[in-house]
Amino acid sequence: MRDMKQAPAFDLSVMRPDILGAEFLGEGTNFALFSDHATRVELCLFDETGKHEQHRIDLPEMEGGIWFGYLPGVSPGQVYGYRVHGPYEPEQGHRFNPNKLLLDPYARELRGQIQWDDSLHGYQVGEDDLSFDTRDSAAFMPKAVVVDAKFDWDTDRAIRTPWQNSVIYEAHVKGLTQMHPGVPEADRGTFRGLASDAVIEHLHRTGITAIELLPIHAFANDRFLVERGLSNYWGYSTLSFFAPHAPYLKSGQIREVKEAIRRLHKAGIEVILDVVYNHTAEGNELGQTMSFRGIDNASYYLLSPDNPRHGFDTTGTGNTLNMAHPMVLRMVMDSLRYWVEAMHVDGFRFDLASTLGREPQGFERDGSFFNAIRQDPVLSGVKLIAEPWDIGEGGYQVGGYRWPFREWNDKFRDDTRAFWRRDPGLTPALAERLSGSPVQFNHSLRPATSSVNFVAAHDGFTLWDTVSFNDKHNDANGEENRDGHDHNISDNLGAEGATDDPGVIAARVRRVRAMLATVLLSQGVPMILAGDDLGNSQDGNNNAYCQDNAISWLEWDKARDDVSIAVQALTAFRQDVSLAQSRFGAAPGDAQERQPVIQWLHPRGGEMEEGDWGDGELRCFGMQQTLPNGPDVLIVVNAGEDAEFALPDGEWQLRIDTSDEQPAQDRPVSGTIPVPWQSVLALVGGDKSQA
Repeated sequence: MRDMKQAPAFDLSVMRPDILGAEFLGEGTNFALFSDHATRVELCLFDETGKHEQHRIDLPEMEGGIWFGYLPGVSPGQVYGYRVHGPYEPEQGHRFNPNKLLLDPYARELRGQIQWDDSLHGYQVGEDDLSFDTRDSAAFMPKAVVVDAKFDWDTDRAIRTPWQNSVIYEAHVKGLTQMHPGVPEADRGTFRGLASDAVIEHLHRTGITAIELLPIHAFANDRFLVERGLSNYWGYSTLSFFAPHAPYLKSGQIREVKEAIRRLHKAGIEVILDVVYNHTAEGNELGQTMSFRGIDNASYYLLSPDNPRHGFDTTGTGNTLNMAHPMVLRMVMDSLRYWVEAMHVDGFRFDLASTLGREPQGFERDGSFFNAIRQDPVLSGVKLIAEPWDIGEGGYQVGGYRWPFREWNDKFRDDTRAFWRRDPGLTPALAERLSGSPVQFNHSLRPATSSVNFVAAHDGFTLWDTVSFNDKHNDANGEENRDGHDHNISDNLGAEGATDDPGVIAARVRRVRAMLATVLLSQGVPMILAGDDLGNSQDGNNNAYCQDNAISWLEWDKARDDVSIAVQALTAFRQDVSLAQSRFGAAPGDAQERQPVIQWLHPRGGEMEEGDWGDGELRCFGMQQTLPNGPDVLIVVNAGEDAEFALPDGEWQLRIDTSDEQPAQDRPVSGTIPVPWQSVLALVGGDKSQA
């Protein structure tokens, strides 16, 4: 950085309005910020600690709402922020307050953490939000840092694992690594730990092809949590869409993220980011003024058309980003492209994606955001996963998205849990899930990999807790167990929580392995919650969003081999027989070329008849698939008591039996085969002439 004793002067001949953010151009830095309603924008330069403001200088030019200027000699490492002038008219949606230091929405790296103080509010706390606060908030705000984008990616290239070969592992950077004995202690909780030999070896052993990370964009630890001694562990409170969360970086520098991704790629593992573009950390009109609200509240946020003083909240967090505004849409698209092109990530899971498709008339599958991604030559080629709901009217949209999006399928979760809980009448529903949920997804030229299948995710019970608790136990969250939902579809199998009863433990292991087999043997894309392959528990907490401690961290020393060995066998089998297909299956006689043939079989022998589907007590049935250019695969599920299953004619090879301590099998069978209680069998072979 240059000597900053004297205020630097802008070079008006070099500055550019087309590059938003702070872009180092080799000999200086171009600064550009969008604000449609501002009257003046001050760039604030700080010392390297971010504690001492050295200069305030007005950005000299504005075009189309973009304020910009080029400073020669300002190089990577320079710490900065903005103060934006304009009308303070909350009833018109404007909340400009130049006393508040604001974070650049395009910041690539942050210095410092939020220190909660009333001065972070644009209004006077204790009065209503129409009041005006004159205190300087700079001492309590993180600042942006100019970065050098250069990085030696060596020969790193996008892996592009086909969807039908993908197995996703939903994980938390800290939770996955904090208690792993094979991760160096100094690297735990960071990207270095994430890309450690120990973690990569576990992913390989488990058969994982992609790791989906809970939010790693810089996020805020909400004030109400900090004051209760808790924190925003999950990270769904974004402060910056470009900068990584600093505590996940051992050195605080973004190159650590690149190093981790490069190392994971060399191991053949894709990196997918859970991204939160539906809202920000600033909350509703009573929240803080830290970035977007002070830069241009009326542009960045969706406001009530009847009273712009208030936000239009479809996320349950207090605010909603205004994706209908072209410059807000551009910011999100720029962020996505940055993470793909500069950081080499392989895809995104969009939190509350229905919010991103909200147009004036409600959710629109052909809304501006989705259409922008579909036509983008960079983004349309990466993995795109929607969480297809929000809390607004018409927000539940499972199956409502267009290619190339895939979707989290909570119907799969609920039906699978209910079937294995032995709820009556679930056989038709589970058949739907095993075949890729065609009712939801077999339309609009969508592939059979459109459904992301899971039985547990970060939000809710872990899989082990699903078989260990009848009720949630969220007391540690400090909300008197009122938080978290009650729709767990769980069954403690005889004891609430941990137990030494061998019978209960055996039943839990059986059911967990059967549910994991359902995920990994179904058409679609399987997703496993990190720790479910180890039998990990959160002590019955189904809303551990604020638990940055052993409740949420994976306890590797308690890993259950009887679960992990089953997962390894199932992922290996899935890949070995090329089980997943890109086309939905069809009944014999209806299948087209390269389309799987599916037959549903009754335990007595032969195909399921119409009356069988209405038998509410039928809990054992089979799915025979004749795969194009592959073997016949027979999946038999039994959620009931021990049963006998009459196999189709021909020789079969039993490859998987989840009731066995060693689930991977390799033995010929024919005629009738026993199907133990609460188990899944996978067989290969059959008489092709009968298919």
